[in-house]
Amino acid sequence: MASKITEQQVEHVAELAKLEFPKDELGKFTTQLGNIIDMFEDLEAVDTDGVEPMTSATDRVNVMREDKAVKSSKEEQEALLNNAPETDGGYIKVPAILDESEDGE
Repeated sequence: MASKITEQQVEHVAELAKLEFPKDELGKFTTQLGNIIDMFEDLEAVDTDGVEPMTSATDRVNVMREDKAVKSSKEEQEALLNNAPETDGGYIKVPAILDESEDGE
């Protein structure tokens, strides 16, 4: 069933995910994506009637600490900012990942 996936579709998915890879690896990724879709089709064929939905792999409930804001010291802030590749006015600068231009480029 992997033959259903085309190299053009793989290129499109890669572009949407902002991934780049050499053209000579396109066939490998086409096969891999086809195999992944095949696995989902196999899972889709499994009879799950009467199976309770699972929301967690364990029976533990909320094992994380409480999410509470804590004021950090000036030294902690400086140490954090010193580890960042680029900062601006006490903030860490990161590259834009969303292109909001209307040309789709």
